[in-house]
Amino acid sequence: MARSFQVTFDARDPAALADFWAAALGYVLQPPPEGFDSWDAFADAVGIPPQARDQLAAVIDPDGSGPRILIQKVPEPKVAKNRCHLDVAVTSHTMQPDERRVAIDAEAVRLVALGATRLEDFEEAIGVWTVMLDPEGNEFCLQ
Repeated sequence: MARSFQVTFDARDPAALADFWAAALGYVLQPPPEGFDSWDAFADAVGIPPQARDQLAAVIDPDGSGPRILIQKVPEPKVAKNRCHLDVAVTSHTMQPDERRVAIDAEAVRLVALGATRLEDFEEAIGVWTVMLDPEGNEFCLQ
C-alpha cells in the first residue's frame, strides 16, 4: 500500500515562502482546521504561544491530488545544494523542444517576478529544463 507524504522545506520566513510556492504551483495556503475561522483561533485553542506562531506554514493542492508542502522556520540560511528538489512540470512531453523552451521561459519570467532566480537553461537529448532558485535559495527545475 502506498503511503501519503508531504514535502518539507526549511526557511527563514515560512509565510513568505508559502506564498511563493502557492503561486508557483497553483496551490493555496492551507486553511485552518474545521471549526476554526483562523490559524490564530486554532493556536489559541491548542495553547501555541503568539511568539511561536510564525514557525510553520503550509500550502495544499486545492484539488487534493498533489502533496502538501510544509515550510518550517529554521535559524540558519541555506548553504549547500539540495540533495532533493522539485521538478515543476509546465510543458508536455508531446511538445516539440522549441515549444517546451518557450513555455519554460514564460514560466521562468513569471516566477522571477515572484522572487525566484533563474540559474541555468538546459537543452539535451533527454529533455529541456531550467534550473531555478526559490526566494530562499532552494533549487527546483522547470520542465
